[in-house]
Amino acid sequence: MSKKSIFIDCHIFDGGFQGTRTYIQGLYLEMIKNNDIHFFFAAHDIDNLSSIFGFQNNITYLKYNSQSKFYRLLIDIPMLIKKHKIEYAHFQYVVSPIKSCKYIVSLHDVLFLDYPSYFPFFYRFFKRILFRFSAKKSDIVLTVSEYSKSRIKHHFNVERIYVTQNAVENVFFESFDKKNAINEVYNKFNVLNYFLFVSRWEPRKNHLLLLKVFVEKRYYQNYNLVFIGNHALDDKEYKKYFNSLSDEIKATVFKFSNISFQDLLLFNRGATISVYPSIAEGFGIPPLESIACEVPTVCSNTTAMADFYFNQDCSFNPLDANGLVRAIENALNEKNIMKKKKAVLERYNWCFAANQFQNALEENSSKRKKAK
Repeated sequence: MSKKSIFIDCHIFDGGFQGTRTYIQGLYLEMIKNNDIHFFFAAHDIDNLSSIFGFQNNITYLKYNSQSKFYRLLIDIPMLIKKHKIEYAHFQYVVSPIKSCKYIVSLHDVLFLDYPSYFPFFYRFFKRILFRFSAKKSDIVLTVSEYSKSRIKHHFNVERIYVTQNAVENVFFESFDKKNAINEVYNKFNVLNYFLFVSRWEPRKNHLLLLKVFVEKRYYQNYNLVFIGNHALDDKEYKKYFNSLSDEIKATVFKFSNISFQDLLLFNRGATISVYPSIAEGFGIPPLESIACEVPTVCSNTTAMADFYFNQDCSFNPLDANGLVRAIENALNEKNIMKKKKAVLERYNWCFAANQFQNALEENSSKRKKAK
């Protein structure tokens, strides 16, 4: 009996760091331990891929001829799948329209359909067409939370949806010296006693609410506020409010972008509390990372974040400023952070996600055998 084979479109590894890259890397570093499956990793820069996934008998690296997404989807991928007689092909968001094997697609969320006011029209228009086509074309649809699963099913009317949730990297769980981390952040970035919010900049992330609470409740008298994340969409209301503040208050608000992973880890470790007030998420990894670092964490309780049951005392409705204040006060007096860390460790790891993926493959194979 021949081995099961999976082609993985890894073009995302040819660019910068993104959540989907972390997802593929974490998931497949676990999956490649299964010697009953042969994995074909494809990208333009295969040297980079091999430095991540290594060399073993059940791995083959395939090089794309072009970095053009159109050439990749229309020519490169169909030719490689046919040449190597591959059984499954795994894509992120958008599949190749030329199908000659079974398709797997990961749709991490469809927030642009549930919260259209936060996304540009043309983004919504084209993503809806492409995501729907990909979901319908695929034999297996993967997503990262029960919330996203229900919304994908609602919008695209597909049934073959399986959850392979995101996970927290092991390094976040490692022990460290809190005082050393605080001093290192201060020496490198000149900031102490801070609330931390890690997220790219766009209105649905709710930076404005956090800033307003930080100012109106006078937290700036004892703490700083640190925002970490790259610009994605303009938030005019935030800019207007921030510009209205005094220089004294502005001096307590710090913004960092394009920071390294090591610095992100350091900021997490040195934080007084972490706050994640996002209005809508397909998953929401930053609050889990800060809990893993034993940092008291405030988090919204809507969309996928409603699954974080272990942090209920520090959760809130992201449209409720008073709820945010209560959650912050609870976090500042946190007593159960180690219990919460254990809950994150047990549930949000890549081994668990890989098992979910393996179950999806087995169920799909079983259904096909019965159909025959």
